[in-house]
Amino acid sequence: MVSTLLSITFACGLFIAAAHVVNTRFTAPVYDAIANLLAFGCATAASALLHHWVPAALSAFAFLCWVALAVRTATRRAGRTAA
Repeated sequence: MVSTLLSITFACGLFIAAAHVVNTRFTAPVYDAIANLLAFGCATAASALLHHWVPAALSAFAFLCWVALAVRTATRRAGRTAA
C-alpha cells in the first residue's frame, strides 16, 4: 500500500515537472527549483532505502526534470542580466 501511494504521489510530481519541461516558455523561480530538487532528491533516497523501486524511479525522473528546469532558469537569468 505504501509503495502504491508513493508511486501515485511521485507520478503526479513527475507529470507536473515534465509538463514544465515541455512548456519551453516556463522558467521556474529559483526558490521553486531548489525546493523541488531537494524534495525529489530526498524522495528518491527514501524510496530507494525502503526498496520501493517504482516510486524511486519516478521521483528520480522528476528530479532530472527539475535539473533541466534549473539549468533553463539559470541560463535565462544569466541572459537577462547580461543584456
